[in-house]
Amino acid sequence: MQERKTFEKFPGDLSRFTEFREAGLITPAGMRIIDANAQDLGVDGMQLMESAGAALAGMARTYHASRILVLCGAGNNGGDGMVAARHLQHDADVTVLWYDSGRMTDQTRSQLRALRNCRVRNVRFRCRDEILARADIFVSADLIIDSLLGTGGEGEVREPLRSCVILATKAEKPIIAADIPTPGIIPDKICAFHRAKTADSQVFEIGVPLLAEICTGSGDLLLIPERIQSAHKGAGGEVLVVGGGPYQGAPWMSGMAALRAGADIVRIASPGYIPEPDLIHVPLGKTRLSESDLDLLVPLCEQADVVLCGPGLGTGSHEVVTALAPHARKAVFDADALRDPLPGAGETLYTPHAGEFSRMTGSHPGTSVYDRACAVRSADIRGTVLLKGEVDIIGDRRRIRFNRTGTAAMTTGGTGDVLAGVCSALMVSLPPFEAACIGAYATGKAGEMVTSSLGYGLTAQDLLPAISQVLFRCNGTGE
Repeated sequence: MQERKTFEKFPGDLSRFTEFREAGLITPAGMRIIDANAQDLGVDGMQLMESAGAALAGMARTYHASRILVLCGAGNNGGDGMVAARHLQHDADVTVLWYDSGRMTDQTRSQLRALRNCRVRNVRFRCRDEILARADIFVSADLIIDSLLGTGGEGEVREPLRSCVILATKAEKPIIAADIPTPGIIPDKICAFHRAKTADSQVFEIGVPLLAEICTGSGDLLLIPERIQSAHKGAGGEVLVVGGGPYQGAPWMSGMAALRAGADIVRIASPGYIPEPDLIHVPLGKTRLSESDLDLLVPLCEQADVVLCGPGLGTGSHEVVTALAPHARKAVFDADALRDPLPGAGETLYTPHAGEFSRMTGSHPGTSVYDRACAVRSADIRGTVLLKGEVDIIGDRRRIRFNRTGTAAMTTGGTGDVLAGVCSALMVSLPPFEAACIGAYATGKAGEMVTSSLGYGLTAQDLLPAISQVLFRCNGTGE
């Protein structure tokens, strides 16, 4: 039920939103995100594999080959090749040379089972000698399809796949590469699925929903770096939160959210104090941030991986924020830090709601999702903007993405402070745009989880444990 309500947030007519698709080459990591987000939207991996394999077979048919050799790895690229072989079984004499690595993906294994019932010659190989013993099938083929690695290929090709590459090259036959050529193979054509990953590719659509590309989803979580087992204290980064005074709870909420989102050390530089043993308090003078605090704050700012300015700050300290900002390598500016002149760090994320966006830019962003996206795109702000709303808009000077997670229960005070803290922790290891996409998705998803049990009794503090569950895929059972 909750997922259905999330879908209803987006307009029914998506025709205007195609302009927010990114153009040009996409990285393999970016394509994996889109694939995972498509599965969130009901298009599973097998459907995408079927479409990819059919496109590959269509390209192969243009060669009118009598004998086709399909080289299949153990990953999903190999599954694409197996689908192509199944489609080509009545067009040519097809041989599938497939790698039994012992780690074949479930989807590719399913395609192999189907292939065994087709008019296709299946040849398994496990080592270099088994490849060399089959050198004749490379020479006798009229066309070779390279489905060995695709987007899963990284680094130097090792045996026994290396021998496949050598024999395919020596055969001097036309080669079609599925999505990305295996290193060492120079194909005649590259059949790219959905988006080109390398130059000179011919792109085929495979049924990826538009929202899988322009909206955040669980696939974005794939960007979060895994923490190595030998990591020491501080490896998760240090966040400095500068705020408080007039509104004292806000910086503490942001600080706890940063810890829940993976930061190891969080300092709160604030005039006031709220007892919280997990946070390090840096006391400032008087009742609000002032220029006399800069001597203390500048070294802390230069030391921190990310600085978050603004939560609970009030309206009287903006000159201090603008003076402090250039000393930050990375910074998130929220709440009362969002004023003219706009502060800027080395890498910057701004997290305004509609009113704050108007204060930053001099114009209201509008009310429709489309108008708000256009407003962020045209604002030409140096840095990344996360415009909060029922549908969040994340944009920089190159890209726009949308976040649809969250519930109406999250209008309670403090949820914006949580979001800013989550984004700050993610920016330790990610660029601002990617941190904003994941932060918005995870905070909204945490709100959905809490709302399902508490309804409109949700408080910002309730989000904190759910943040960790979403970001690090913990369901309470250790799985």
